[in-house]
Amino acid sequence: MFGDTEDQTEPLEPKMYRVILHNDHYTTMDFVVDVLVKVFHKPAVEATKIMLDVHRRGRGVCGIYTYDIAVTKVNRVQTMAKMREFPLRCTMEEE
Repeated sequence: MFGDTEDQTEPLEPKMYRVILHNDHYTTMDFVVDVLVKVFHKPAVEATKIMLDVHRRGRGVCGIYTYDIAVTKVNRVQTMAKMREFPLRCTMEEE
């Protein structure tokens, strides 16, 4: 009944997505650090490093997540930015 001809397929790993913050000329550095600490649970030192990447390079990777988690984090950042009236842009891209 269950011989050698049974399909032995491996479960597929989920696609992963990078969540990215983009630089603008209005959002404060302190707010970006606050977002990284609260939404992405980064320690202050790592949050500061990512914020400096955003500032100097135009973008910074906040983390790599499955689709649902990445979408949730992007939405949380957009909500926080809107509440504080900052134009901070947060996007996600497939890994």
